Amino acid sequence: MRDFDLIIFGVTGYTGRLVAEAILEFPEPGLRWALAGRNMAKLEQVRSGLSERFPAAADLPLVAADVTDPESIGALAARTKVLCTTVGPYVQLGDAAVAACVANGTDYCDLTGEVHWMAKNIAAYHETAQANQTRIVHAAGFDSIPFDIGVYALQQAAQERWGAPATAVRTATGKLKGGFSGGTIASMGLLFDAIRTDRSVLRTMANPYTLVPGGTGIDKKDSTGVEHWADHGTWTAPFIMAGCNTRVVRRTHHLLGKPWGDDFSYMEAMGTGRGFKGWFRGQVMRLALGGLVTVMAVRWMRKLAVGRFLPSPGDGPTERQRTEGMFTAHIVGRRGDKTLHLDVVGQGDPGYLATSRMLSQTALSLCRDTLPETYGVLTPGSFMGDALLKRLPNVGITFEART
Repeated sequence: MRDFDLIIFGVTGYTGRLVAEAILEFPEPGLRWALAGRNMAKLEQVRSGLSERFPAAADLPLVAADVTDPESIGALAARTKVLCTTVGPYVQLGDAAVAACVANGTDYCDLTGEVHWMAKNIAAYHETAQANQTRIVHAAGFDSIPFDIGVYALQQAAQERWGAPATAVRTATGKLKGGFSGGTIASMGLLFDAIRTDRSVLRTMANPYTLVPGGTGIDKKDSTGVEHWADHGTWTAPFIMAGCNTRVVRRTHHLLGKPWGDDFSYMEAMGTGRGFKGWFRGQVMRLALGGLVTVMAVRWMRKLAVGRFLPSPGDGPTERQRTEGMFTAHIVGRRGDKTLHLDVVGQGDPGYLATSRMLSQTALSLCRDTLPETYGVLTPGSFMGDALLKRLPNVGITFEART
């Protein structure tokens, strides 16, 4: 028997502490869990701060481990049933934890939206994790649970109402109120640096099926312009997270055994509204996204922007800003002349409060729920869709289908 059901690794960071708070706010009776990070003194400070709001935190065990010391990460993974990590950027700092969990048969979850790193892990660890009966779950935050689980929920509803899945599914975001994550900005910078030195990274990112064996399918590219989506009743602009979310959804479809058909198609965009105002807002958002990409791609511009106009890693909104944030996404499935709509609504800043709750519930599901015997490098929707659809409404994230 292992020492713990769950270890949260990275709690001395901004998001890691929020994940610990989310578990304390929505407690699981009898859960044996611990806080982990590199520096024991900082861990003690975090525990002390948590205990001011949640007295039960005062007794939480602390475990020191360093991603630059594989032996300490191996010992960390060996002590727990599930390791949940917020230590990123993952392409730079995540390898040791994944390798240790696969070697020790420890289930794992993270927040990464770094598609090229996910592709690397699939190639390196999927078959070994299957053999070890280990689950490596990427993209368990705003990247990409609302979209991945949302599509899964819509297809479940389609099967119930039509007796068949939707063949074309499109997601348009609605209201988004929240801040940009400093960790996301750091990951984007590393991505552009990697592209500069290795052009194969760009090919990996550009392939819509890069997380699917064979790398081909019906979808040829992401939404890149301003378009009117009639089924949604809105103009749309390119969505910065679509490059991750769409690939995660396609991998979910593959891992489920392609239950939605070989002709299943999936796209995402940012909803910008109706009429001329919606079209104009779409053009503004398209130009703003292009500007962000330019800033992140050019090192000297990035250095000027991060910390001034863009958040640094470890920075984040105030508690009030986190609680006042929210997000919506509108998913429409079509089969022939039939359409089905599903609304995803999340309370709390999507990149911080909602994300920490989604990751914590993913970790708790791995610990506590009876899940399908599916193993390897996975997506949330590929094996825990039903479990998360039960859990997430309890933490303010709902999925509601409508005709």
